[in-house]
Amino acid sequence: MNKPHKLYIPRDSSSLSMGAEKVALAFKLALQSSNANNTTIVRNGSRGVYWLEPMIEVETADGRVAYGPVKAGDVDSLVAQGALEGRQDHPLCLGLTEEIPYLKKQQRLTFARAGIIDPVNLDDYLATDGYKGLKRAIEMTSQGIVDEVKESGLRGRGGAAFPTGIKWQTVLCAQSAQKYIVCNADEGDSGTFADRLQMEADPFGLIEGMTIAGLAVGATRGFIYLREEYPHAHEILNQAISIAEQYNYLGDNVLNTGIAFHLEVRLGAKAYICGEETALLESLEGKRGMVRPKPPLPALEGLFGEPTVVNNVLSLSTVAIIMARGADFYKAFGMGRSLGTMPFQLAGNLKYAGLVEIAFGITLRELLYDFGGGSFNGRPLRAVQAGGPLGSYLPESQWDVQMDYEAMAALGGVLGHGGIVAFDDRVDMSVQARFAMEFCVVESCGKCTPCRIGSTRGVEVIDKIRAGVDRQDNVELLEELCETMVDGSLCAMGGMTPFPVQSALKHFAIDFYQ
Repeated sequence: MNKPHKLYIPRDSSSLSMGAEKVALAFKLALQSSNANNTTIVRNGSRGVYWLEPMIEVETADGRVAYGPVKAGDVDSLVAQGALEGRQDHPLCLGLTEEIPYLKKQQRLTFARAGIIDPVNLDDYLATDGYKGLKRAIEMTSQGIVDEVKESGLRGRGGAAFPTGIKWQTVLCAQSAQKYIVCNADEGDSGTFADRLQMEADPFGLIEGMTIAGLAVGATRGFIYLREEYPHAHEILNQAISIAEQYNYLGDNVLNTGIAFHLEVRLGAKAYICGEETALLESLEGKRGMVRPKPPLPALEGLFGEPTVVNNVLSLSTVAIIMARGADFYKAFGMGRSLGTMPFQLAGNLKYAGLVEIAFGITLRELLYDFGGGSFNGRPLRAVQAGGPLGSYLPESQWDVQMDYEAMAALGGVLGHGGIVAFDDRVDMSVQARFAMEFCVVESCGKCTPCRIGSTRGVEVIDKIRAGVDRQDNVELLEELCETMVDGSLCAMGGMTPFPVQSALKHFAIDFYQ
C-alpha cells in the first residue's frame, strides 16, 4: 500500500477566480476513478504567486512539489504522468515549491503560513507555532507585552506608520471600564491585496494578534471591520472565530486564564473613506462613515467614546510573530526606523504580480525586476505608483530608492500599505493625475471643504490644462489648489490626494502639454 500523502489546492478568492474550484472537483473525480485512496486533498490558501494560480502542490519526502497554473483540463494528464507521486516531468511542474525563485528570495514572517496550512484547521496552525505568542503573552504583564511590541520597532502597516507600541501604551494607560481592539480590514487601496491574503490564508494569525492586543491593553472586545467585497475572507474569518471559541482561544475564559476576549466581524459598505480610522469607527457605530476631528485620539476616545486600539490586519498579525519569537528576532530585519519585514504587493503591468514579503531596504527597482520580472507586455516601464491611489508617481530616476518609510518620504512619496502599481511607456500621466482628483471627488466623505470642493475644482482645472485652455495659468492654479488641499484637509483623504497630481506635474510635465 502506498504511503498516504496530501494534495494541496488553494481556496483563496484569487485562486477561485482562476478556476481552483473546478480543478479541485476534477481531482476528486480523478482520485475516485483511479481508487487513489492514499491521497487527501487539502484546501490551503495562496502563497501569493498569483500568475501561477491555481498552483497545486503535492507532498513528497523531499518537500512539496508545485504545478501551475493548473486548469481542470490538465488534471488527467497530471495524474497520468505521476504528479500525485510528485513526479516532475509534466510541463506544468515548477519543481520544489520552496525553490521557486520568487518565493526562495523572500523573508516571510507575517505570511510564513500563507499557502502552507489549511486556514481553518486549528491543528495545522498549532503545528506551525500558532498561539505560541499568546501563550507567552499570558505569562507576561500587560506592560511587559506593550514593552515587547515597542522594542520590536513595529509600525502601523496601514499607511501612517505610527509606532504600534506607543499607540498600545496610550490605551493601556487610559482609565476606562471598557476598551476595544478594532482591526482595520477595509483594504481599499488600488493594487493592494495583502490583508485579503492574510485573512484568507492565515485567519488564526490575525485572531491571535488581536487577542494579544486585548491582553496588552485590557480590552475585552474586538471587531474586525471588513469591506463587503471580501465574502471569502468573511466566511473564513467567521469559521476561524467559531473554532477559536470552541477551543477556548476566545471567549469568557481565554485558555483558562479568567481573561475574556470576544471577537466579531462587521461588514463595511465599500467606502474608501472608512479606511481612515475615525470614519471607520463612525461606521462601526452604525453611523455614516465621516471623519472625526482629532484630538481626541481614538486611543483615548474611540469606539463608543472608549479607549480603542485601531490597527491594520498586517500590524496585528505581525504581533503574533513578535510575541512568539521575541522583539530582538523581529527587529533584526529591516533598516533605520523601518524594522521587520514589509509585504509588498506587486500589481499593474508586471510579468509576475503577487505578494513579496521581505525586509525593509530592498529597492523599488529590485521589486520591479528581480521579483516582478519587468512589464507583462515587454514594453519599458515608465512610472510606478507606490502607497495606493493617494501615493506619488515615481519616475525611473527614483526607482533605486530603498523601500522604507523615511527614504520614501524624502522623495515626497509614501510607502503606505505596500502597494506598487506599475505603468508602461504608453501611460498618459495627465490622465492619471485626473484620476487621482476624480477618485477624491467620488470617495470624499464631504465633511471638509478643501477635500470636497478642492477635488471637484481640481478635476475641472486638469481638464482645462489637457484641453489647452490657458495652460500655464491653470497649471499654477492647480499647484496652488494642491497646496491648499494638503494644508487644509481634515484627514489624509484630501491631504494626500494632491501627491500623485504634484508628482505627475513634476516628473511627467510633458504629458500635460500634449
